[in-house]
Amino acid sequence: MTTSQDRNISRLARHTFAIVLAGGRGSRLHELTALRSKPAVPFGGKFRIIDFALSNCVNSGIRKIGVATQYKAHSLIRHLVRGWGHFKKELGEFVEILPASQQTSSSWYKGTADAVYQNIDIIRQESPEYVLILSGDQVYKMDYGDMLAKHVASGADVSVACIKVRIQDAAGAFGVVDVDAEQRITGFAEKPIYPKPLIDEPDFCLASMGLYIFNANFLYQQLNTDAGLLTSSNDFGHDVIPQLIGNHRIYAYHFHDPNHSQHPYWRDVGTLDSFWQANMELVEPEPSLDMYDRHWPVWTYQTQMPPAKFVFDDNGRRGEAIDSLVSGGVIISGSVVKKSVVFSDVRIHSYCDIRQAVIFPEVEIGRHVVIRRAIIDSACKIPAGMQIGVDHAEDRARGLRVTDNGVVLVTQQMLEKLNSPVPESSHLS
Repeated sequence: MTTSQDRNISRLARHTFAIVLAGGRGSRLHELTALRSKPAVPFGGKFRIIDFALSNCVNSGIRKIGVATQYKAHSLIRHLVRGWGHFKKELGEFVEILPASQQTSSSWYKGTADAVYQNIDIIRQESPEYVLILSGDQVYKMDYGDMLAKHVASGADVSVACIKVRIQDAAGAFGVVDVDAEQRITGFAEKPIYPKPLIDEPDFCLASMGLYIFNANFLYQQLNTDAGLLTSSNDFGHDVIPQLIGNHRIYAYHFHDPNHSQHPYWRDVGTLDSFWQANMELVEPEPSLDMYDRHWPVWTYQTQMPPAKFVFDDNGRRGEAIDSLVSGGVIISGSVVKKSVVFSDVRIHSYCDIRQAVIFPEVEIGRHVVIRRAIIDSACKIPAGMQIGVDHAEDRARGLRVTDNGVVLVTQQMLEKLNSPVPESSHLS
């Protein structure tokens, strides 16, 4: 039965414009973002990172969405057109691409605030009461309707979504906020080296998720003011939010997940290690991120593929995948795959031993390959007999990237430099 509160949240969602900031370079992902922006990076066997923010909007009833793109946006734009271009503008719903196009100045997007400022006229055309500002490069599930309701009930000018993060994880990585007893924000430090701990949990601090709700008219005023400041870097975390504290009603919204009350699922997959770890969490018997929840589906674009196929059942040559995610179009031919995430259209030839790997689409792996703790980028052709992640000194000597935690990144460009032969054939072997 629909309650009056549900109807109110639905009304608030209809009067909200969401803008997803998806121009991130993702430099800490190194070669993984050499040809794509961070929001376009594949995740979880079939998705792109940006799909989580967009799915949250749609599932929350927010159907007016702009996506601000900038850095190496071709693959992201292609994904948005294919997977998110079916909304009907005449019904008041859309996912619209907002490329950096120097609409209000001669500059490209200079910061997060400037990315929104340069699209003010587009936002105003929709006459929203509220503007939801999101990052397109985080993995989580969240009902924005609850945050909207609390934003309105508190009388806030701005609400900032926050989450408890361990001190060592937050240092230099997240904005950190202070709040009073009423959750009004009294301090904000952008990516401090020494985050201020929570009084009752000294191992944690309260981190900003980079997710904001503004009253629309208030947002326009603040962005116009910020744009006129020569000393501003035109960023929400560095400039706009700190300037509001003490002068306006800015409140923290504590992100919560009914399935994980203590530590709700939220991953900023900004490094190779955190990206690999977040994918590995998905192969657990009961992962923290439930992608099988029919009440909160994660939407995406995927090409039509035949079912995954596992062939040969001989001793030493058995096609199997254990504790793994395997997408459509994959053929595992007489090889063992364990605790791995395998995207679509991957071919794994016989006698391979693959463990704790994230394998992107259209990869072909030759016979007798061994892979440990690795990320294999799209369209790689791994030569027969190659070992990855077994000897890190050898990996580095080949030009592969090895993280401090021992995760190996392999890209097509790295393999081309090796001048190694491709797998023996494209048919099953």
